[in-house]
Amino acid sequence: MQKMRDETNFASKRLNGRRALVTGASSGIGRAIAIRLGQEGATVAVNYLVDADAAEVVRQIVDAGGEAIGIKADVSDEEQVDAMFLRVKKVLGGVDILVNNAGIGEFHPFLELNLDDWRKVIDVDLTGAFLCGQRAARAMVGDKTNGAIINITSVHQTIPWTGYAHYCAAKAGLDMLTKTMALELADKDVRVNSVAPGAIATQSNQEATSNLESKHHLARRIPTQRSGRPEEIAAVVAFLCSDEASYITGATIYVDGGRMLYPNFRQGSETALSR
Repeated sequence: MQKMRDETNFASKRLNGRRALVTGASSGIGRAIAIRLGQEGATVAVNYLVDADAAEVVRQIVDAGGEAIGIKADVSDEEQVDAMFLRVKKVLGGVDILVNNAGIGEFHPFLELNLDDWRKVIDVDLTGAFLCGQRAARAMVGDKTNGAIINITSVHQTIPWTGYAHYCAAKAGLDMLTKTMALELADKDVRVNSVAPGAIATQSNQEATSNLESKHHLARRIPTQRSGRPEEIAAVVAFLCSDEASYITGATIYVDGGRMLYPNFRQGSETALSR
């Protein structure tokens, strides 16, 4: 585990002493969340699958004065998830915060969507969150820690999206999983909430959110007339992980520039306008 100077841009560190695991944290929203939790004082386990950028995320956390490790694991594989939590226990001593961010979704028209592609998305986006959420909750209850679990869902848990039936189904399922977990764990000092991003300007979405035509498209669907930044998602996650959100559980917070005010549109085949 790496550690450097105790410097941060934040006047107070709300997550001092906390131990966080962020899945899918090597890029995009997960990267921003991992860095923000580290800046807030948490020791962060940066989960990744194949992306070598995880080392850079660890470095940024360390440079901000935090502590971090990288852990490679496929969240859809039960044995790898168990091994990841064993390492978190060994190196960090336990887990107080889990952010289920790992997710995938490729465009497949419903009539052409095959079972393997369906299962791939469900396994990562929904089953992966179940596996990690269950292991984290067991650890939190066993250690009698004041735990927080955040599931990153999407506006498409509610808004249908043409070509993404598997993704929408997984995110809708994750929303209900969040609520059920929250209900079962409320009296065990473990809070469970969802953050549902709208159109976020991640690297993978850069083309769709930067060209003029897509900007006009976004403006027609988002009251704020812009896409969001990963750091804006991270800020909400950090709040929900902190004691300032101690009376919030089972909630879904939409971070979407007001997009949910226009839920009843027919989303076309644009592939990168939402998380």
